[in-house]
Amino acid sequence: MIFFRDARRFLIVASVAYLILKGLFASAIITEYIQQIILYAFITIIAALGLNIIYGYTGQFSLGQAAFYGIGAYASAYLTSIMGVTSALPFLPILLAGGLFSALIGYLIGFPILRLRDDFLAIATLGFGILVRVLLDNSDRLLDLLGGSRGFIGITRISNLELVFFTTVFLILITRNLIFSKYGLFWQCIKDDELASTAFGIKTGRIKSMAFTYGCFLAGIAGGLYAHLYTFLHPSNFDFLKSIDFLIIVIIGGMGSITGTVCAGLIWMAFVEGLRIVLPSNILELRWVIIPLFLIILMMWKPYGIYAQKESKFLGIDRS
Repeated sequence: MIFFRDARRFLIVASVAYLILKGLFASAIITEYIQQIILYAFITIIAALGLNIIYGYTGQFSLGQAAFYGIGAYASAYLTSIMGVTSALPFLPILLAGGLFSALIGYLIGFPILRLRDDFLAIATLGFGILVRVLLDNSDRLLDLLGGSRGFIGITRISNLELVFFTTVFLILITRNLIFSKYGLFWQCIKDDELASTAFGIKTGRIKSMAFTYGCFLAGIAGGLYAHLYTFLHPSNFDFLKSIDFLIIVIIGGMGSITGTVCAGLIWMAFVEGLRIVLPSNILELRWVIIPLFLIILMMWKPYGIYAQKESKFLGIDRS
């Protein structure tokens, strides 16, 4: 099958990683808290991968990824609550619906804002993110179940290792195929020179909209998994700082690299959550000094990211 062509090594590595994680989860070696962090790291990778499509591959500077993350989370949680879904299999269509709803919102707002560029686009997406946060804070006026500023409670925990891990692997493969298709090449052409791309007949507006919509779709899927991992949603979980988290992962990993996003997502979550575990409670706030220092040192060492414009051979394509 074309979908799996040249990805055999990636699938083998993914299978080995799953077996190791399954063994660790089944044993008492790691606590439930660490298990939750590992699953959250994979969810974060999905959302950051969506931002990498928008910013890293297409060059559209977006600061609103957390808004689509939140839309997907609330949509999935609402659907499972009203339909009484409690298991993974019937949850899959709902997860897809949450991702598609985020994609639809992204497609609709993409019409006016994708005409903007650089800082202006960043400000527009930031404004949309703030708008979504305000709407979520007042969502109980529309539907009391959503909780508004009190938060959405009573969500069933459905996200487990199998659901999160295999969803991540599947979406990485889909993204890989898209990036190295003609559409992915169009995205990269637009990033390099949008005017030249237009001159060569590329319909830049439509192609940018496609990239933005797909990036929002990935954020919505990640949000749905997040909602059913932590079983509680609050508008503050999807504020501007969450978009910065995704942006940091993209920059650390290297813009335009799937491998970099995966590695950076794991490194970032391990570092941030590791500090929470290691530091004593009386100096826990010191991590907000350590984290910026870590970023400064990392950017001095790798100013373009760990895997800038490169892919691991395990992904099936070597772009070194």
